[in-house]
Amino acid sequence: MSVYVDADACPVKAEVIRVAERHRAEVFLVCNGGLRPVPSPLVQVIVVPEGPDVADMWIAERAGRGDVVITADLPLAAKCVAAGAEVLGHDGEVFTEANIGGRLATRDLMADLRSSDPFMTGKGRAFSKADRSRFLDRLETLLRKAAR
Repeated sequence: MSVYVDADACPVKAEVIRVAERHRAEVFLVCNGGLRPVPSPLVQVIVVPEGPDVADMWIAERAGRGDVVITADLPLAAKCVAAGAEVLGHDGEVFTEANIGGRLATRDLMADLRSSDPFMTGKGRAFSKADRSRFLDRLETLLRKAAR
């Protein structure tokens, strides 16, 4: 069981490390750079070359059944769900085969709307304490499930 984190803009890296260490799960923090090494034998910081979706490709090539992926990137989430991994968003949303198609369609629709209306930018919701709490609860549940 491994935990793969799309780490560049991840607001819950410390929480992932804390919960994963409790479960003795190996953690891969995948980024384009800028992360400090983590003093844990279970955590590896993987620095990939600059470029669009390079970190996503690294994760997608490795994640599979029994693994947990942490990402807010919906195309990456879809690839990992298809590979059998458990996928969790930073806000605690669990991505599954049942919901990932709808989430991708909504993402594409919103991108089209934003491109047609230049005043429709920056309308995202702020990351909250409730999101962090929900994330911790669901990560704990997914790691227990993956360990079975």
